Amino acid sequence: MKRQNRRDFLKLSALSAGFLGLAPGKLYAHESIEEKLNNLTASPKRQGESVMGLRVDPIEQVRIGIIGVGNRGYGHVKTLNALAPKAKIVAICDIRESRVTRALDLLQSLNNKKPKIATYSGSKDAWKEMVKRDDLDLVVIITPAPEHAHMAVYSMQQGKHVASEVPISFTLEDSWKLVDTAEATQKHCMMLENVCYGEEELWMLNMVENGVFGTLTHAEAGYLHNLLHKLFISSSDPEKRGYYNQWRLRLHANINANLYPTHGLGPVANYMKIGRGDKFDHLVSMSSLEASLHEYSPDSPPENAYYDRKNFARGDMNSAFIKTVKGRLITLKHDVVSPRPYSRINALTGTKACHEGYPSRLSLYKEDNGHQWLNEVKLKEMKEKYEHPIWKKMKSEAEQNGGHGGMDYILFYRLIDNLNKGLPLDMEVYDGVNWSVIVPLTKMSVELGSVPVKFPDFLRGKWKDERELRFFKNV
Repeated sequence: MKRQNRRDFLKLSALSAGFLGLAPGKLYAHESIEEKLNNLTASPKRQGESVMGLRVDPIEQVRIGIIGVGNRGYGHVKTLNALAPKAKIVAICDIRESRVTRALDLLQSLNNKKPKIATYSGSKDAWKEMVKRDDLDLVVIITPAPEHAHMAVYSMQQGKHVASEVPISFTLEDSWKLVDTAEATQKHCMMLENVCYGEEELWMLNMVENGVFGTLTHAEAGYLHNLLHKLFISSSDPEKRGYYNQWRLRLHANINANLYPTHGLGPVANYMKIGRGDKFDHLVSMSSLEASLHEYSPDSPPENAYYDRKNFARGDMNSAFIKTVKGRLITLKHDVVSPRPYSRINALTGTKACHEGYPSRLSLYKEDNGHQWLNEVKLKEMKEKYEHPIWKKMKSEAEQNGGHGGMDYILFYRLIDNLNKGLPLDMEVYDGVNWSVIVPLTKMSVELGSVPVKFPDFLRGKWKDERELRFFKNV
């Protein structure tokens, strides 16, 4: 790390100093800060056996318990129901009884009969009673993000496999708890990163695997999605589709970091085989000023908890720059409050090709030295030639069952099918925490003046082992 001068040190806030366990107001040598950061991200002693490539006994019909059937969960109920008889929804839990009732009504309309499903609601701990059931194989967690990790840990401790929405963890401590618990219990713990199953993303992954991009050098990813109005919705009216208890806005009020990194980063990590021959080494992060939230807040209803608020912590745009051990660079962005069209960026550069998403464009070195994007005819040829076998096989089925263009259905199909056959899953607990740990690491970097922060080694050195991606297996 580059040595900082006295003026840089004095810029460290009391919040940042406290975050690292340093006494506010005292000047520390740069080595002290670096040592603290390295200690925070060091790997603890393994408490079980690795779950790399974990196989369990085949489960003929996966019995599922769902925690959270609000906005996202309601859609997942339909998707999982479509996988019968490979899977069966046995129990549903939501703190709001109205959401449970709505999910049951959906199942009745889909199956033309009253569902025989156990229900849990009315208490913040009702989910624990559901998870203790003996007739569950898999717990699917679709709650506010800060709850994912502790629910996943508890579920594994009760002998259940876990599939959790994104991000799967928000702190370093929770990330290690997930890894340690999965290894101690030998249970699957997969983050439901649906974008890894997108048609464009799997097409690009197939091109990478077939050498089209050559040596990968750089990628750009992000989550750019204007949710400004939705963040402020506090009504319980399901038609308004706000976030329960405004949980997402609460994060913006208190944490200055990339709060939702995995949609853009997951596919890029697969392109670069992170955890399978390469590793995220360190990142540097910075946030812009905060403007959109406090300018919008006076337009929200006066009874809103965030009406006319000025002190939101989160800057409008957070950017992070990630370096891998092999020297690749990833630019990662997060902005959900600016008036810009949706984009995950999905850009990838290698020595032989370059791709940019939104809209999808491809340039090949062998075509005019890469000076032009391929025309529509040649782009179509490349898409047909390198269409991923998953999409080639399941396109009509995915489109019929929907969910973000079909990617949700393919995600759950792959998860359930591999459990049916006792095969390793496409994504492991290590992938989930590697992509989610961006949240606390960007927080550290931003608070300390955009200093480099090392990534934990959740695989404890095993990332060096070259491994095939499961996305090409059992198709």
